[in-house]
Amino acid sequence: MDLADVFLPQATLLEIFLRGTAIYLVLFAYMRFFRRSAGGIDVADVLVVVLMADAAQSGLQGMEHSVIGGLLSVATIAFWDYLIDWLAWRFPALRWLNRAKPTLLIRDGQFLNRNMRAEMITHDELRAQLRQEGLAGPEEVKAAFLEGDGKLSVVKKK
Repeated sequence: MDLADVFLPQATLLEIFLRGTAIYLVLFAYMRFFRRSAGGIDVADVLVVVLMADAAQSGLQGMEHSVIGGLLSVATIAFWDYLIDWLAWRFPALRWLNRAKPTLLIRDGQFLNRNMRAEMITHDELRAQLRQEGLAGPEEVKAAFLEGDGKLSVVKKK
């Protein structure tokens, strides 16, 4: 076993950092703008878990050929995750970066088909969600929103 192969990266540290940055930012943008969160887990949280696992696996299995390269990939992903969360916390105008806005799906008992189409939710799926909330149908709903975490929140008519 050559210890230099284990601990010294083949690529430069800057290249590893730039690769990690590019992958994180592209996947973050994709998941933020084209996908909802998975359950109660935020999009960025899912992304971090997946990328960190892959980055660590690359270093562990020798795809990068060094532990340092794998650790730098993990650190790069953690850096961008922390920075985006910090920026959204520090500057309220940037909260849209990692928090999806709720989408109104029902207003005053009427399905909003354009919004449902944009979220790829069918009438049947939405009716099933309403039943789980103890409602017979949309006529009992003042407003229903698809929240950023993928859950449905309902305001009942009085």
